[in-house]
Amino acid sequence: MASTYNYLGIELMATGENAGTWGTKTNTNLNIIQQAATGYHSQSIAGGVQTTALLITDGDSTSTTDSLTNAARNFVIELTGTISGNQIVTIPNGVEKFYCFKNSTSGAYTVQIKGASDSGAGYTFAAVDKTSVLLYINGQDVVAVSDATEPAGTTGQVQINTNGAFAAVSEGTSGFVLTSNGSAAAPTMQANAGIGIGKAIAMAIVFG
Repeated sequence: MASTYNYLGIELMATGENAGTWGTKTNTNLNIIQQAATGYHSQSIAGGVQTTALLITDGDSTSTTDSLTNAARNFVIELTGTISGNQIVTIPNGVEKFYCFKNSTSGAYTVQIKGASDSGAGYTFAAVDKTSVLLYINGQDVVAVSDATEPAGTTGQVQINTNGAFAAVSEGTSGFVLTSNGSAAAPTMQANAGIGIGKAIAMAIVFG
């Protein structure tokens, strides 16, 4: 009976198989496990509209930058390159594992992550979303576990929550304060009215 392979490409050696080569094959299997648990891979997807198929090769622990050979086995996958159209990146059928995908591409286009035969939408980085996300694939469908969205705005602006997402309020003019209108609308920067002279005198009379 010949050896078989699981979905990570680890060789499952049959009894009596591979005599004299167990050391080499076992070390390869351990390197494959390391890749799946903690491995990092950088993959360019530069170009126009296209589908990039990340791969896993049975019994091969080789993983080099921009090589699709074992890209899909790694835990962290950073997508790079200048894209000039919407991209699709696929993971082989049958794989069950966690992934951390980082979108480091340049260009205002979407990047969709999905299983090779995934009938669903998978996960899509928006055109301006250059962040990281933790994903899980169940053998076919890709699901987001957590989305590490970066704060919005620029230096000096105030972060606010808008329907569960980051937004920013302009810093306004020097001396302005953040003011709420008492409704669900976002607060805004307004001139600081302060305490008028009349109020100050009244408070001094009352409180001494």
